[in-house]
Amino acid sequence: MVKGISRRVIVVDSPDPHVFEQAIFIIRNDSVDSGVSSQQLVDQAVQIAKSYTRYHTVPRRRFHMTPLVAGLCGAAAIAAVWLVVSFL
Repeated sequence: MVKGISRRVIVVDSPDPHVFEQAIFIIRNDSVDSGVSSQQLVDQAVQIAKSYTRYHTVPRRRFHMTPLVAGLCGAAAIAAVWLVVSFL
């Protein structure tokens, strides 16, 4: 539903596109009238976006062992145990 109310927004591109693409900040009307410059609002929005990406990074993927490699490692471990037991 679209209303006839206009809003001021700040759109900030993400410093890390793996977390989010853009951040959209909707500015309150009374903040513009309170003497805060538009550059200060943009700087604060950029700072918030950077701090969010700093603490919400996507965890790196751990090493994933394929079933073939896991089977070969298991077979090698069993063979090693047999060798140790046979020499005792």
